[in-house]
Amino acid sequence: MRELPWPAKAYLIVIIGVAAALIGRGLIAPEHLSEREWPTLLVLALLFLVCESVPTLLNVEQAAMSVSFSAALAAVVLVGDVGAAMVGATAVLSVRPGLALHKRLFNGAQFAICGYAAGWAFERLGGHQDVPSVERFTDLIGPFMGAAAVFVPLNFVLFAVMLSLAGQLRADEVPLRGLVQFFVSYLGYATFGLLIAGLWATVQSISAVLVLLPLFIARWAFGQYLAQQRSYDATIAALCQAVETKDYYTRGHCTRVSSASTMIAQEIGMGPERMRAIGYAGMLHDVGKLGVPTKVLQKEGRLTEEELAAIQLHPMRGLEIVRGIDFLDEAFAGIMHHHERQDGKGYPMGLAGAEIPEFARIIAVADAFDSMTSDRAYRKAKSIEEAVAELRKQSGTQFDPVMVGAFIRAVDRRGWDPPGKVSAPEADEVVETMAKDHDDPTTPIEVVSER
Repeated sequence: MRELPWPAKAYLIVIIGVAAALIGRGLIAPEHLSEREWPTLLVLALLFLVCESVPTLLNVEQAAMSVSFSAALAAVVLVGDVGAAMVGATAVLSVRPGLALHKRLFNGAQFAICGYAAGWAFERLGGHQDVPSVERFTDLIGPFMGAAAVFVPLNFVLFAVMLSLAGQLRADEVPLRGLVQFFVSYLGYATFGLLIAGLWATVQSISAVLVLLPLFIARWAFGQYLAQQRSYDATIAALCQAVETKDYYTRGHCTRVSSASTMIAQEIGMGPERMRAIGYAGMLHDVGKLGVPTKVLQKEGRLTEEELAAIQLHPMRGLEIVRGIDFLDEAFAGIMHHHERQDGKGYPMGLAGAEIPEFARIIAVADAFDSMTSDRAYRKAKSIEEAVAELRKQSGTQFDPVMVGAFIRAVDRRGWDPPGKVSAPEADEVVETMAKDHDDPTTPIEVVSER
């Protein structure tokens, strides 16, 4: 708990206090839990604990999710609001290895609050705490979905506030459309709680065992999705590293272009799937350099027309390299056309204005900005203000004004961390450096005629 900032500690104490008060208040009133309901509560608590002990990790650092909330929602129907709170509180006992005490306490407390709130909503919508009868099961569906509609958003809000106060999540990093998809999928998994309650009417506690299989299939599906995303990221990172070994002074460029491209995409309201694709496109925008001779990329002084043509072919080379990677999807257009210009004087196809794909217009701005704010062998990095001024200057001729404006707004709001000074290579590392950077709009490549 020592590593938590003080606002996060205060928030944790408040959440624990509220949960303890709700459970304590309910236990004092004898009408909340009868003796015959305790065995039901214990079975549901065990089911909740099993699911909570084997969660699926998320892309958010140190965060995980499970389908245990289905058991808590079943408890809303079978043992009421206080019972649901007590079932959720068992998250404190999770056997997940390495889970810190303050995380256990927070998980148990926030699940208890969500369970109690869901139970309150269930009763207000006409639901009755009891084992449902088969004949009146349909009457249960409306109140149960109302309870789920309270539990899921409240669970997200409590969890997101803690991540934000702990410095692991920023509000502008959460795409609105992604939240909608998250809630819809979570509400779908919440129906497992309705399944448990329905089965309880016929087979009682055995229903907990019967529902474990679909619950763990759901958990497996979460894990498969994350594993797939990680394999995608590893593929992209390997290709990016191969590109950057050609030029010592551009290491980290692909990652920064990806980050800047995602900032622009978020600013213009792009959906989560396309934002993921633009991130991949930013990482791989220069993968075609692998097909350009190193001596051409690192040549000092003027280039011949043949050498310039080799460089201008790198977007097409990049498309050839990644064409077989299906998950890149729209990223292909960004890789192929990120050196087109608004005035039609770019390459490789001389597209102009709206003819240029949206991904390419985004990457063009991100690529140029990072190049200008990075050290190069032939010049020092420009300041952020100087680079922004150059983007404005070239807006409408080289760059799309909409993308320039979006990036500037994003930088003003979120800031930008330019790369640090590049250290000199070790004595035994032989590194050549190019004299000009074809991504830098302030230093156009000079060409000498071969005639």
